[in-house]
This record gives sequence, C-alpha cells and structure tokens, in this order.
Amino acid sequence: MKENLYKYILTIADNSLILGQRLGELCGHGPNLETDIACTNIALDLLGQARNYFQYAAKIKGDDSTEDSIAMLRSEREYLNVLLVEQPNTDFAYIIGRQFFFDIYHWHFLNALMKSHDVTLAAIANRAIKEVTYHKKFSADWIRRLGDGTEVSREKMQSAVNDLWRYTNEFFVQTEFEKELISEGIAADVSKFKDDYYSESSEILTEATLLVPEKSYFQKGGKQGIHTEHMGYLLTELQFMQRTYPNMSW
Repeated sequence: MKENLYKYILTIADNSLILGQRLGELCGHGPNLETDIACTNIALDLLGQARNYFQYAAKIKGDDSTEDSIAMLRSEREYLNVLLVEQPNTDFAYIIGRQFFFDIYHWHFLNALMKSHDVTLAAIANRAIKEVTYHKKFSADWIRRLGDGTEVSREKMQSAVNDLWRYTNEFFVQTEFEKELISEGIAADVSKFKDDYYSESSEILTEATLLVPEKSYFQKGGKQGIHTEHMGYLLTELQFMQRTYPNMSW
C-alpha cells in the first residue's frame, strides 16, 4: 500500500506542478496586466498545492527524499501527470482551454478527495478547494468571453477546444494502484463524476456558442509515464537549477 499511495500522490501533485510550470512561463506575457497577474496567481496556487502533496510523498517514501528531489529530480518517465497539462502555450485560447478542462476536473476531484480516509490527503483537498473554485470560475468566464466574442476569438477558441478535447478522457482512466486505493477508501473514484464533468463542460461550451467536439478517440499515457514530445522541453527548464547546482540551499 505504501508504494501505491506514493504513486497515487504523484499523479495528483504532478498535474499541479506541470500546469503551474506552464502558467509560470506566461509571467509578463498575458494579454493584459490583470489577466497576466491572474494567471500568475493561479500558477502559484498550483505550485503551493503541489508542495503539500510532495511533502507528504517525501514522508512516505523516506530514503532522505525531499519535496525538492521528488519534484525536480525525476526522469521524464517517472512523472505521472495527464497529457493535457503539459500541452504548450500555443496561444491564449489554448491556455484558457487547457485550464478550463483541467479546472472542472480538479474541482470535482478535490470534492471527492475531501472524503478520503487518508486524513492528510483530505486536508490538502479541503485547503485547495477554495482556490480551485476561483480557477474554475476564471477559466469558464474566459471561455464564454472568447467563444461569444468576436469572429476571430470564437474561431481560435473553437480550434483550441477541438484540439484539447482528446486529452480529457485520461482524467478518468484508472491505474491498478488507483483501483486498489479506491477499494480502501483512500483514492477518489473519478468514475463517479465523469458524467458530471462532461455535462458541465458541454453546458459551458454551449453557453459560449462553441460546438462540443464529437471525437471518440482520446489520447492517454501520462499516468503511466508516457508523455508527449513537449514534456522533455518543459522538464529541461523546470529542472535546470536543481541539476546545474545540485544540493544548493538559499
């Protein structure tokens, strides 16, 4: 169970870490000052949540592991985030689409995780839910603004939704260690809110005058450590300081 719990925590923490890194890349590059600051604050929220998970993971793993070593010094195949969060910042529509699809999942996930029999995971989820409630409102509002905005903004938002939709089903692909932890009342059973996820996503897209994609083909692999070509470049930047100056302290 110890190994299963460790890997399960990574699947949660890595989502927040990698998406936080992606949003961090935008600092100073937002479409306006207010939105730039909002995206940066969301990145900080996600990195703060990731820290809480990694601290718990380090305690479980032992062997002199720290939150920094787990977050920064694993190989690409050891990261267990879903493919959606590692997708690049193609343009603002893609940034919002990626955030939107993750935020709705994240909100439902944390509500389920708060009921975990693992008191530490439940406490982290309870602490994070207020932040993620804001994240979900922020991205959903932008979906509506871009979708129901100009002809150009709608076209770009629709293109982003069409491309990113293929990554959404991976949220609900359960690993073997996840299934075992669900049976023990520790992991959140994501299958229970899959319908709610797609219902809510589709409703907001429709409000934004966007078409809900009808694709039946979905990509997966991130939870097994099999990533897209974008992940290696992201990790090069994420891990640079730790690998260039090992064991540094402030």
